[in-house]
Amino acid sequence: MTELFDADGRVWPATIVSAGPVTVTDIRTSERDGYSAVQVGYGTQKESRISKPQLGHLKGAGPFRVLREFAGDKKIVIEDVKVGDVIAADTFKEGDSVVVSATSKGKGFQGVVKRHGFHGGSRSHGQKHSEREPGSIGGGGRSGGRVVKGMRMAGRMGGDRITVKNLKVLRVDAENNLLYLSGAIPGRRGTVVEVKGK
Repeated sequence: MTELFDADGRVWPATIVSAGPVTVTDIRTSERDGYSAVQVGYGTQKESRISKPQLGHLKGAGPFRVLREFAGDKKIVIEDVKVGDVIAADTFKEGDSVVVSATSKGKGFQGVVKRHGFHGGSRSHGQKHSEREPGSIGGGGRSGGRVVKGMRMAGRMGGDRITVKNLKVLRVDAENNLLYLSGAIPGRRGTVVEVKGK
């Protein structure tokens, strides 16, 4: 992440994303596949690490590290692209609003305070070791002597697919295929993210 100043002198927090280039590897059509989408490939991969069926599907266009499909959006009109086309960062322009999806950082097994924002137990009145405990999880009454489904408890946290909407494209570096997006996006450095036009 970094920060950028606009023409009015306001500072914007920004995340720099390496945006492509991606190559169109297939066009999904309603007649053949039952739905409409554009399949793109990104990154390079050793040919020995790609399965033979996938190599045959790519027909010498790859091999790519990542394959993704995008339904037609305002930026990519399915009728306007064909197999072999290259889509780069200059598809976007400054001021565009985009949607970013990625897998968030995995945080392992976490307690209820970190995972769900619980306040923990009282620090006074003779209670001991209750600062980060969840408190009651059931009992009688509405729960009927059992723990109801969906009860918020400690457990694995992170590693989820997160979508962030309405991020603004602050700058486009077409020469280096970089996008400067406003705010934070999910994932660590090196995470593959999907950037779609609204």
